[in-house]
This record gives sequence, C-alpha cells and structure tokens, in this order.
Amino acid sequence: MRRAVAAGAGVLLSFAFAPRGWWPLAVLSPAILFWLWQGASRRDAAWLGFWFNAGTFSVGTYWLYTSIHGFGQAPVWLALMLMAGLVAIMGTYHAALGYSAARWLPARGPLRWLVGLPAAWLLTEWFRGWFLSGFSWLSLGYSQTDTWLARYAPVLGVYGISALLLMSAGALVMLGFARTARPRVIAAAVLALPWIVAMALDVQWTRAAGRATGVAVIQGAIPQDMKWLEANRDATLERYAKLTREALGTPLIVWPESAVPDLANNVGSYLGSLYREAGRSGSALAIGVVRASDAGDQVFNSVLVMGERGVGWYDKRHLVPFAEYFPVPGFVRNWLRLMSLPYSDFTHGSRSQPPLIAAALRLLPTICYEDAYGTSQLAQMADANVLVNVTNDAWFGRSSARYQHLQIARMRAIEAGRYIVRAANDGVSAVIGPRGEIVARAPEHEPAVLRAEIVPHTGLAPYAHFGNWPILLLAVAAVTLAAAQRFRLGARAAA
Repeated sequence: MRRAVAAGAGVLLSFAFAPRGWWPLAVLSPAILFWLWQGASRRDAAWLGFWFNAGTFSVGTYWLYTSIHGFGQAPVWLALMLMAGLVAIMGTYHAALGYSAARWLPARGPLRWLVGLPAAWLLTEWFRGWFLSGFSWLSLGYSQTDTWLARYAPVLGVYGISALLLMSAGALVMLGFARTARPRVIAAAVLALPWIVAMALDVQWTRAAGRATGVAVIQGAIPQDMKWLEANRDATLERYAKLTREALGTPLIVWPESAVPDLANNVGSYLGSLYREAGRSGSALAIGVVRASDAGDQVFNSVLVMGERGVGWYDKRHLVPFAEYFPVPGFVRNWLRLMSLPYSDFTHGSRSQPPLIAAALRLLPTICYEDAYGTSQLAQMADANVLVNVTNDAWFGRSSARYQHLQIARMRAIEAGRYIVRAANDGVSAVIGPRGEIVARAPEHEPAVLRAEIVPHTGLAPYAHFGNWPILLLAVAAVTLAAAQRFRLGARAAA
C-alpha cells in the first residue's frame, strides 16, 4: 500500500510541470515521499523512492512512446522495453536516495527534514542531470517558471529553486510531526521565507545593450513522418524558401533544427541563393542543418548563420544517446539495421564555440535538448547578448513534451537575463523575454512566420558567474552536517 501511495505521489508530481503547471505539487509530492520514508527500513525506503520516481517518469515522459514507436517505427515491444528501461533507471536514482536517507541521515528532526533530505535529493537531481550524458528533464525547479520563486534563477539557477521546494516539503513534514510550538514556528518560517525574499529579488540583473531588433521565426510544420522522405524534399525546401521570402527585410530570420531535409553539402546552391536574397533585403539567416565534414567521415547537427560578416557554424555538443549517437558495439548496430530501426551517429561539436554574429547581434545557439544543460553555455555568456534555440519537437507528436521543453527554455532565459529566440519545426516556436515571459508565440501544427522584436542584453547575473557550484557545495555541507549528527547519536547510544 505504501509503495502504491509513493507511486501515486510521483504521478502527481508530473502534473507540476507544463502544460498542467500545478506547481504546488512540487512541494506536496516530495513531502508525501518524505512522510513515507519516516521510520522505513533501508529496503523499504529504497523501494518507496523507486516507485515514486517510476510514477513521475512513466507519466511525465509517456511521449517517448510516440517518438520511439510512432516515428522511430520500432516494434511495440521494443518501444515499451526502452521506456521501461528509462523509468527503471530514473527509479534507481531515488531508490539510492531512499536507502541513503535511511542509512545515514538522522531518523527525525529538523536536520533530517529541512537539511539532510532536501540536500541529498538535490544532489541526486543534479547527478542525474549529467551522469552518462544526463537527463535533467522534470527537475523540480522547472515547475516554478510562473511563480515568484523563478526570481531565484538568476542567483541560484534551477537547482537552487529545487532546493527551496524541497526545504518547503520538509517543512510540511515537520509541521505534521511537531509536538511543540518551536518546531512549528521554524517550519512555518521555512515555508514563508522564500516567498518573502522573492519579493526583494525583483531585480533586473542584466541591462539592455542596444536598440530593439526585429526577428522572424520560420515554422515549417513538416510532419515528422514526411520530413526525410526523398519525395517530399523539394516541397519542403520550397515551403521554407516561400516563408522566408515573406519575412525578408526582418534583420534576423531563424529556421528550426535540421529544417533542410538533406545534407547542407548537397544544397549549396539553394542556401547560396537564399543568402543572396536575404543580403539584398538586409536580413541575416540562422538555419538548422545537418552537414558532413569535408572528408565526409563526420556528420554534425548544426546551425548555419549567414549574415553581414559572412558564414559561421555552430555544431551541437550534447548529443542524445540512442537518437543521435549509439554507444553500442558494432554487432548491435548491425542488429538495429536488420530491424530497420533509424539510427545515425553524429559527431560532437567542440566544447568551446564562440557566439555567432548576425544582424549586429551576438547569438549563443543551442540545438534541441541542449538547452536543458544550463551550465554548458555559461563560459560564452559574457560574449553573447541573445540566445537562440532551434528544435524539432515534432518527434513527440501533440504530446506534453513540447510544453515541458518550452518551460526549460523559459528557465534558461531567466537564468541568463537574455531573450531567447526559439524556432521549432512544429511547435512551440516562441520569443521569450529575459524574465521568462512569452513575448510572441506561433500557432501550432501549421506553417507560420512569427515576428517579434528583441533587445540585446549584456551583463551577468550571479548564476552566470558561478554556475551550480555554490548550491552544490551548500548541499554537500548540509548532507555532511546531517550525517554527522546521525553518527554522533549512534556513537552516544553505543556508549
């Protein structure tokens, strides 16, 4: 029964994120798990943690089935097996968290509920965001893009917001177990203080560094099952050319990820013609393309910028395992080929790629899921004044994935204090302001030209200076403090 409650609480947590946006569940659901963990054995705590995360990710990432089976054409059994594998991995993270809490944290009290558990959860969340290439989807902090807690993002980043939510969850549990006034007052203060401080954090950490510049996002809305068909190639190229001509005269025109349904090497005359037309109209182009190296032995998922300073490239750095590269032995690749599964191996782009210049703007690009790696852009942030994300969320149909991804992009804008131009093949194309607000948004599931104005911003918020290190070091210190108390109590009892 307790495991069913844990799984149900995990399912509820998935509704804290877009598109539902029931953000209080980001406090209530962890509080339920904290409550269930109270007094649980190490084994039971591990299983409770497992089923909690299994509930969250089975519902929160159900759209993987659409991608794997619907568009990837994998057999149903394989799609379900891969989804179960991801859910099991995510569950294992919280199983380890539950076991560790039962083994090393105090059995009860403020150091458990307000310090140890929130810090240990935060470190687990951060760890799954980078280990084995990382999967930071559904990190708690993303649920707060539309609350005052989002104001902490430029200071502490998304994980800092997660920490505040987890401390609030611990405070709820502490209220439930408190028998005297003092712990109740402490718990109430922990619940209220983040919101009170957030009132004072209504600060513009960056500043405008130029005039408003027009931007146009070209949304082709090519169905994913038609995107790479040879018979549809010319029609796709013509659609993008037609929509781009409607936008000519706009200083910056942005296409989605891999908008060109062929290697850029094979459509040089097409791209060159667009470049010349854009140049005559005073426009610069940023185009999502797939390109091969000169030797033909490497393939990159790239952004091509053609502007007043010529041509520049950005190559995707964070590739998606089992989608853009396959870390498996050769015989497995051969099996995938026999099973007619689509697979390819892209090459990772360089870790250090400078911003691209277009329309007198310094653009810092990301491609698709790269924008979930918040710290990866920080080294170049000081030299950039606008963020650009090109993506193709048509892989996930009309599911919640596109809205969850948009929420991640909004958090990146808040952390950086910069506009993001987000070009998607089939939603959600949007222009996002420095506070995470949606400035303009294209209609979904139809070809569109989205026009808006953006303002370049310079300056760095504290998070852009220091990244996740301050909150991680505090979390390590908090776990150490809580575990030390458990050790002291154990030693005293043994004596």
